[in-house]
Amino acid sequence: MHHWFRYVSGLIILFLVSTILISTGASAMEMEESRIYTLLLKRHVAKDRVNYNGFKTDENLLDKYLDSLSRTKISSLSEKDQFAFYINAYNAFTIKLVLTKYPGINSIKEISGFFSNPWNQKFIVLQDKTVSLDYIEHKILRPRFKDPRIHFAINCASKSCPPLRGEPYDGDRLDSQLDNQARQFINNKKNTFIKEDTLFISKLFKWFEDDFSDNPLIFIRHYAGIKLKQELDSLKGKRSINYLYYDWSLNQ
Repeated sequence: MHHWFRYVSGLIILFLVSTILISTGASAMEMEESRIYTLLLKRHVAKDRVNYNGFKTDENLLDKYLDSLSRTKISSLSEKDQFAFYINAYNAFTIKLVLTKYPGINSIKEISGFFSNPWNQKFIVLQDKTVSLDYIEHKILRPRFKDPRIHFAINCASKSCPPLRGEPYDGDRLDSQLDNQARQFINNKKNTFIKEDTLFISKLFKWFEDDFSDNPLIFIRHYAGIKLKQELDSLKGKRSINYLYYDWSLNQ
Protein backbone atom coordinates (compact mmCIF):
# COMPACT_ATOMS: atom_id res chain seq x y z
CA MET A 1 0.00 0.00 0.00
CA HIS A 2 2.85 2.35 0.89
CA HIS A 3 4.57 1.76 -2.46
CA TRP A 4 1.28 2.25 -4.31
CA PHE A 5 0.75 5.58 -2.52
CA ARG A 6 4.25 6.75 -3.48
CA TYR A 7 3.65 5.68 -7.09
CA VAL A 8 0.35 7.59 -7.36
CA SER A 9 1.85 10.64 -5.62
CA GLY A 10 4.72 10.61 -8.08
CA LEU A 11 2.34 10.53 -11.02
CA ILE A 12 0.37 13.48 -9.61
CA ILE A 13 3.54 15.52 -9.05
CA LEU A 14 4.79 14.68 -12.56
CA PHE A 15 1.44 15.75 -14.03
CA LEU A 16 1.48 19.04 -12.11
CA VAL A 17 5.06 19.82 -13.09
CA SER A 18 4.33 19.01 -16.74
CA THR A 19 1.27 21.24 -16.68
CA ILE A 20 3.26 24.12 -15.18
CA LEU A 21 6.02 23.72 -17.76
CA ILE A 22 3.57 23.63 -20.65
CA SER A 23 1.76 26.66 -19.28
CA THR A 24 5.01 28.54 -18.70
CA GLY A 25 6.21 27.68 -22.19
CA ALA A 26 2.97 28.99 -23.73
CA SER A 27 3.21 32.19 -21.71
CA ALA A 28 6.82 32.66 -22.71
CA MET A 29 5.88 32.09 -26.34
CA GLU A 30 3.02 34.63 -26.12
CA MET A 31 5.37 37.16 -24.52
CA GLU A 32 7.93 36.63 -27.25
CA GLU A 33 5.34 37.10 -30.02
CA SER A 34 4.04 40.22 -28.29
CA ARG A 35 7.60 41.54 -28.24
CA ILE A 36 7.76 40.94 -31.99
CA TYR A 37 4.77 43.24 -32.55
CA THR A 38 6.27 45.83 -30.21
CA LEU A 39 9.49 45.71 -32.23
CA LEU A 40 7.66 46.02 -35.56
CA LEU A 41 5.72 49.06 -34.42
CA LYS A 42 8.85 50.68 -33.02
CA ARG A 43 10.71 50.05 -36.27
CA HIS A 44 8.06 51.04 -38.77
CA VAL A 45 5.72 53.61 -37.16
CA ALA A 46 6.94 57.17 -36.66
CA LYS A 47 5.43 60.67 -36.72
CA ASP A 48 1.90 59.33 -37.35
CA ARG A 49 3.04 57.49 -40.47
CA VAL A 50 3.55 53.82 -41.32
CA ASN A 51 6.54 52.49 -43.24
CA TYR A 52 4.88 49.77 -45.30
CA ASN A 53 8.17 49.04 -47.10
CA GLY A 54 9.64 48.18 -43.71
CA PHE A 55 6.68 45.99 -42.80
CA LYS A 56 7.02 44.27 -46.18
CA THR A 57 10.64 43.46 -45.38
CA ASP A 58 9.60 42.11 -41.97
CA GLU A 59 6.42 40.43 -43.19
CA ASN A 60 7.55 37.03 -41.89
CA LEU A 61 7.71 38.50 -38.37
CA LEU A 62 4.30 40.09 -38.80
CA ASP A 63 2.92 36.72 -39.95
CA LYS A 64 4.36 35.09 -36.84
CA TYR A 65 2.54 37.61 -34.66
CA LEU A 66 -0.72 37.20 -36.60
CA ASP A 67 -0.45 33.44 -36.19
CA SER A 68 -0.15 33.91 -32.43
CA LEU A 69 -3.34 36.02 -32.47
CA SER A 70 -5.14 33.29 -34.40
CA ARG A 71 -4.09 30.70 -31.80
CA THR A 72 -4.97 32.78 -28.75
CA LYS A 73 -7.72 31.46 -26.50
CA ILE A 74 -9.42 34.83 -26.16
CA SER A 75 -11.88 33.75 -23.47
CA SER A 76 -8.97 33.06 -21.11
CA LEU A 77 -8.01 36.76 -21.15
CA SER A 78 -9.35 39.37 -18.75
CA GLU A 79 -11.97 41.81 -20.05
CA LYS A 80 -9.43 44.62 -20.47
CA ASP A 81 -6.94 42.27 -22.13
CA GLN A 82 -9.65 41.11 -24.54
CA PHE A 83 -10.42 44.74 -25.37
CA ALA A 84 -6.73 45.40 -26.09
CA PHE A 85 -6.44 42.09 -27.99
CA TYR A 86 -9.16 43.00 -30.48
CA ILE A 87 -7.72 46.48 -31.09
CA ASN A 88 -4.27 45.01 -31.73
CA ALA A 89 -5.77 42.33 -33.97
CA TYR A 90 -7.68 44.92 -36.02
CA ASN A 91 -4.59 47.06 -36.52
CA ALA A 92 -2.15 44.23 -37.24
CA PHE A 93 -4.46 42.49 -39.71
CA THR A 94 -5.11 45.85 -41.44
CA ILE A 95 -1.37 46.15 -42.03
CA LYS A 96 -1.35 42.62 -43.43
CA LEU A 97 -4.25 43.44 -45.75
CA VAL A 98 -2.38 46.45 -47.14
CA LEU A 99 0.73 44.32 -47.68
CA THR A 100 -1.23 41.85 -49.85
CA LYS A 101 -1.32 44.53 -52.57
CA TYR A 102 1.52 46.85 -51.56
CA PRO A 103 3.33 48.61 -53.21
CA GLY A 104 0.82 48.56 -56.04
CA ILE A 105 -1.83 50.65 -54.25
CA ASN A 106 -2.24 54.22 -53.04
CA SER A 107 -5.28 53.56 -50.83
CA ILE A 108 -6.66 50.65 -48.84
CA LYS A 109 -9.95 51.19 -50.68
CA GLU A 110 -8.29 49.82 -53.81
CA ILE A 111 -8.27 46.39 -52.15
CA SER A 112 -11.75 45.38 -53.16
CA GLY A 113 -13.67 43.04 -55.39
CA PHE A 114 -16.85 43.39 -57.40
CA PHE A 115 -19.04 42.68 -54.35
CA SER A 116 -16.59 43.43 -51.55
CA ASN A 117 -14.61 46.18 -49.87
CA PRO A 118 -11.46 45.86 -47.75
CA TRP A 119 -13.40 45.76 -44.49
CA ASN A 120 -15.82 42.94 -45.29
CA GLN A 121 -13.21 40.53 -46.66
CA LYS A 122 -13.00 37.43 -44.47
CA PHE A 123 -9.29 36.69 -44.06
CA ILE A 124 -8.76 36.89 -40.29
CA VAL A 125 -8.66 33.63 -38.33
CA LEU A 126 -9.52 33.97 -34.64
CA GLN A 127 -10.16 30.81 -32.64
CA ASP A 128 -10.88 28.73 -35.77
CA LYS A 129 -13.39 31.29 -37.08
CA THR A 130 -12.67 33.33 -40.20
CA VAL A 131 -13.87 36.91 -39.86
CA SER A 132 -13.43 40.37 -41.39
CA LEU A 133 -12.24 43.72 -40.08
CA ASP A 134 -15.88 44.84 -40.11
CA TYR A 135 -16.75 41.90 -37.87
CA ILE A 136 -14.13 42.87 -35.30
CA GLU A 137 -15.22 46.51 -35.31
CA HIS A 138 -19.01 46.27 -35.61
CA LYS A 139 -19.77 42.89 -34.04
CA ILE A 140 -17.23 42.90 -31.21
CA LEU A 141 -15.51 46.19 -30.37
CA ARG A 142 -18.38 48.66 -30.71
CA PRO A 143 -21.33 46.67 -29.33
CA ARG A 144 -19.46 44.81 -26.63
CA PHE A 145 -17.15 47.46 -25.17
CA LYS A 146 -19.30 50.53 -25.95
CA ASP A 147 -16.37 52.92 -25.77
CA PRO A 148 -16.20 55.76 -28.35
CA ARG A 149 -12.44 55.97 -27.83
CA ILE A 150 -12.24 52.85 -30.01
CA HIS A 151 -12.47 55.10 -33.06
CA PHE A 152 -9.15 56.73 -32.19
CA ALA A 153 -7.39 53.42 -31.55
CA ILE A 154 -8.25 51.25 -34.56
CA ASN A 155 -6.45 52.32 -37.69
CA CYS A 156 -7.81 52.21 -41.25
CA ALA A 157 -4.41 52.73 -42.92
CA SER A 158 -5.48 56.16 -44.21
CA LYS A 159 -4.19 59.70 -43.70
CA SER A 160 -7.40 61.03 -42.14
CA CYS A 161 -7.66 58.09 -39.77
CA PRO A 162 -6.35 58.53 -36.22
CA PRO A 163 -2.69 57.47 -36.34
CA LEU A 164 -1.49 53.98 -35.64
CA ARG A 165 -0.05 53.97 -32.13
CA GLY A 166 3.65 53.15 -32.01
CA GLU A 167 3.13 50.47 -29.36
CA PRO A 168 0.67 47.63 -28.77
CA TYR A 169 -2.39 48.22 -26.63
CA ASP A 170 -2.14 46.58 -23.22
CA GLY A 171 -4.94 45.77 -20.81
CA ASP A 172 -3.09 47.20 -17.81
CA ARG A 173 -2.57 50.57 -19.51
CA LEU A 174 -5.53 50.56 -21.87
CA ASP A 175 -7.49 53.47 -20.38
CA SER A 176 -4.51 55.82 -20.43
CA GLN A 177 -3.61 54.71 -23.97
CA LEU A 178 -7.16 55.31 -25.24
CA ASP A 179 -7.36 58.69 -23.50
CA ASN A 180 -4.04 59.66 -25.05
CA GLN A 181 -5.18 58.64 -28.54
CA ALA A 182 -8.41 60.65 -28.28
CA ARG A 183 -6.65 63.68 -26.81
CA GLN A 184 -3.93 63.76 -29.46
CA PHE A 185 -6.37 63.42 -32.33
CA ILE A 186 -8.81 66.05 -31.10
CA ASN A 187 -6.13 68.62 -30.26
CA ASN A 188 -4.43 68.26 -33.63
CA LYS A 189 -5.34 71.41 -35.59
CA LYS A 190 -5.54 69.31 -38.73
CA ASN A 191 -8.51 67.41 -37.24
CA THR A 192 -10.27 70.03 -35.10
CA PHE A 193 -10.32 73.77 -35.71
CA ILE A 194 -12.60 76.80 -35.76
CA LYS A 195 -12.95 79.19 -38.65
CA GLU A 196 -15.24 82.17 -38.08
CA ASP A 197 -18.34 80.63 -36.44
CA THR A 198 -17.81 77.13 -37.84
CA LEU A 199 -16.28 74.16 -36.03
CA PHE A 200 -14.52 71.74 -38.36
CA ILE A 201 -14.24 68.17 -37.12
CA SER A 202 -13.51 64.68 -38.44
CA LYS A 203 -16.16 62.75 -40.35
CA LEU A 204 -15.69 59.99 -37.78
CA PHE A 205 -18.04 61.98 -35.54
CA LYS A 206 -20.69 61.95 -38.26
CA TRP A 207 -20.33 58.30 -39.25
CA PHE A 208 -20.45 57.08 -35.64
CA GLU A 209 -22.64 59.77 -34.11
CA ASP A 210 -24.57 57.18 -32.07
CA ASP A 211 -21.35 56.09 -30.35
CA PHE A 212 -20.88 59.69 -29.19
CA SER A 213 -24.43 59.86 -27.76
CA ASP A 214 -25.53 61.99 -30.74
CA ASN A 215 -23.50 64.88 -29.33
CA PRO A 216 -19.82 64.68 -30.32
CA LEU A 217 -19.19 68.17 -28.92
CA ILE A 218 -19.41 66.84 -25.36
CA PHE A 219 -16.75 64.25 -26.18
CA ILE A 220 -14.58 66.79 -28.01
CA ARG A 221 -14.75 69.28 -25.16
CA HIS A 222 -13.86 66.57 -22.63
CA TYR A 223 -10.57 65.86 -24.42
CA ALA A 224 -9.87 69.39 -25.63
CA GLY A 225 -6.80 71.16 -24.29
CA ILE A 226 -7.01 74.59 -22.67
CA LYS A 227 -6.65 76.52 -25.91
CA LEU A 228 -9.25 74.50 -27.82
CA LYS A 229 -11.70 74.75 -24.90
CA GLN A 230 -11.32 78.51 -24.90
CA GLU A 231 -11.97 78.61 -28.63
CA LEU A 232 -15.06 76.41 -28.23
CA ASP A 233 -16.37 78.61 -25.44
CA SER A 234 -15.84 81.73 -27.55
CA LEU A 235 -18.46 80.52 -30.02
CA LYS A 236 -21.14 80.91 -27.32
CA GLY A 237 -23.58 78.48 -28.88
CA LYS A 238 -23.65 80.16 -32.30
CA ARG A 239 -21.44 77.58 -33.91
CA SER A 240 -22.18 75.44 -36.91
CA ILE A 241 -20.41 72.15 -37.62
CA ASN A 242 -18.61 71.19 -40.80
CA TYR A 243 -17.20 67.71 -41.32
CA LEU A 244 -13.78 67.58 -42.91
CA TYR A 245 -12.90 65.79 -46.14
CA TYR A 246 -11.65 62.28 -45.39
CA ASP A 247 -8.37 61.45 -47.10
CA TRP A 248 -8.25 57.72 -47.84
CA SER A 249 -4.71 57.71 -49.26
CA LEU A 250 -2.28 55.45 -47.43
CA ASN A 251 -0.85 56.77 -44.17
CA GLN A 252 2.69 56.12 -45.37
